[in-house]
Amino acid sequence: MTDLRKISIDGQEIEVDGAMTILQACEAAGVEVPRFCYHERLSIAGNCRMCLVEVVGGPPKPTASCAMQVRDLRPGPEGQAPVVKTNSAMVKKAREGVMEFMLINHPLDCPICDQGGECDLQDQAMAYGVSNGRFSETKRVVDDLDLGPLVNTTMTRCISCTRCVRFTSEVAGITQMGQTGRGEDAEITSYLNQTLNSNMQGNIIDLCPVGALTSKPYAFSARPWELTKTETIDVMDALGSNIRVDCKGRGVKRILPRNHDGVNEEWISDKTRFVWDGLRRQRLDRPYVRQDGRLRPASWGEALGAAAAAMRGRKVAGLIGDLVSVEAAFALKQLIEGAGGSVECRTDGAKLPIGNRSAYVGTASVEDIDAAQAIMLIGTNPRDEAPVLNARIRKAWTRGAMVGLVGEATDLTYDYYHFGADRAALAGLMDRAGEYAQGKETVVIVGQGALNEADGAAVLSQAMKFAEMTGSKFLVLHTAAGRVGAMDAGCVTEGGVDAAMDGVEVVYNLGADEIEVGEGPLVIYQGSHGDRGAHRADIVLPGAAYTEEQGLFVNTEGRPQLALRAAFPPGEAKENWAILRALSAELDATQPWDSMAVLRRALVEAVPHMGRIDEVAANEWNRVPLQKPAKADFRGAVRDFYLTNPIARASQLMAELSAAARARAETAIAAE
Repeated sequence: MTDLRKISIDGQEIEVDGAMTILQACEAAGVEVPRFCYHERLSIAGNCRMCLVEVVGGPPKPTASCAMQVRDLRPGPEGQAPVVKTNSAMVKKAREGVMEFMLINHPLDCPICDQGGECDLQDQAMAYGVSNGRFSETKRVVDDLDLGPLVNTTMTRCISCTRCVRFTSEVAGITQMGQTGRGEDAEITSYLNQTLNSNMQGNIIDLCPVGALTSKPYAFSARPWELTKTETIDVMDALGSNIRVDCKGRGVKRILPRNHDGVNEEWISDKTRFVWDGLRRQRLDRPYVRQDGRLRPASWGEALGAAAAAMRGRKVAGLIGDLVSVEAAFALKQLIEGAGGSVECRTDGAKLPIGNRSAYVGTASVEDIDAAQAIMLIGTNPRDEAPVLNARIRKAWTRGAMVGLVGEATDLTYDYYHFGADRAALAGLMDRAGEYAQGKETVVIVGQGALNEADGAAVLSQAMKFAEMTGSKFLVLHTAAGRVGAMDAGCVTEGGVDAAMDGVEVVYNLGADEIEVGEGPLVIYQGSHGDRGAHRADIVLPGAAYTEEQGLFVNTEGRPQLALRAAFPPGEAKENWAILRALSAELDATQPWDSMAVLRRALVEAVPHMGRIDEVAANEWNRVPLQKPAKADFRGAVRDFYLTNPIARASQLMAELSAAARARAETAIAAE
């Protein structure tokens, strides 16, 4: 039950929840209060003192607004609402003193600091500080930390806000950072000078309010005012994190998170943040045609003509890759099915039922995890498959949710009950459903590792049966950003990828680099990178990457989101829908759209919920008939977090991180 309290802030009386802090009440009233250590998604530290306010009738000194709740304020003598002032002479003097204290040891290296132009300390020193300080002693010097290849450290700039410590321990779930010493000797450090072992560590760059923690790959490459900023959607996993892509000229310089409470809150994984160097390496920037066993450069007219000639009168199959937008998948479906062929997006062999959205998406939203009292993970490792979703599960666990796992035992950054690693453990779960989940708000999460084996349909039926028995919400955790959208668009063949490929003479491969196409059929590859698909191809048509064209992507919970173009494809590469439109004209089956807008309109007519951007459609529950799975252990769908797609495999930084992760896993630990 909400405990509403009245409070007067700078003469404005409002009613807020008594559990809110004064700082939160000030935000609700539209009053700005400066802060360094406070962050709404982290625990309260109360150690920077920048958020001081005056409480009338309270102590004769300023109060830290981030650490005092509204319910703890004393009302006036006649029951009036407590009065808080944020702009009194007392507050002004206190803030100036705190800022002067902050700057005692802070180095004057703004011209060479990568935080320049977006630094909280700069902004607040201008807004709340004084023009000069009284301290002339030598500034302290602190050794820099080696946190790995992602985060650059200049610890003389650190103001000990401890945001990085709280994030790594509370959200990322690692305990490698902390603070030692007192007073002037206080330092943020890492345990035994270790590098950070987390795939979400890059978020501490955003959290740092000064230039102590900056991006090592981005260092000294641009200033924020030089960058063109585009709000778009991430495709490194199926969560669909909201991101901002910053470009300088034609090149992507960095990727930052955007806030979306229903999807990624304000966090992104390290792969999402740092994969941008893979966008400019190993790119396909012109068409190629295989001649005498070797690929040679060709013109667009020659390549499209060769593709049309190869497809005409032959049995054709279309394969849709993991990073393909819904519009491109829909356009390929129209093209291939118009030529009498079939298309398939489940290239990993996942046994996802056609047309049953409750079975290939589920009935739960990502936000449902926050309120869950019990969470059952089946055949999934969310720490590698969707790190930001895993952080959400950890948040539910810190609030008391029980977590169970059927699958490979691994470090998920939180405690869980391991029911077993095989199908028998899943079957045994039915007998224990009551003791584990009955009467609790439960979410069942099934991963692709459970569904891409031969008995995937049986595993899915068992998981849905358990969800039905316990009244749980059900979520299928995908690993491919384009999979749900392609399923919604009907890019599937009865019998799966084997049926689609049976007896085909020509394979049209639209960015499917995670599948091996055997000898025999002629392969037309359309994609952005020279990866596995291009190596096997007989004709190569260079397409755009996810930052280089508009497109819809439907995330793992079934939420359509719009990705926007931040840069342009290199060389002669073109947008994927435009290539398919040009090829259809060569085949004398011209598709009826000349722009992305017309194509999207046709898509929405065929699949109406695609028009409801950022909405999670309710799916009618339709349980798959119960089947008996085989006797085998579950295997994870992601074997190397950093190298899951062609963009990541083209990235030098991802290769370095992958090698470091393997070295950590292989390091022998001496017996004590």
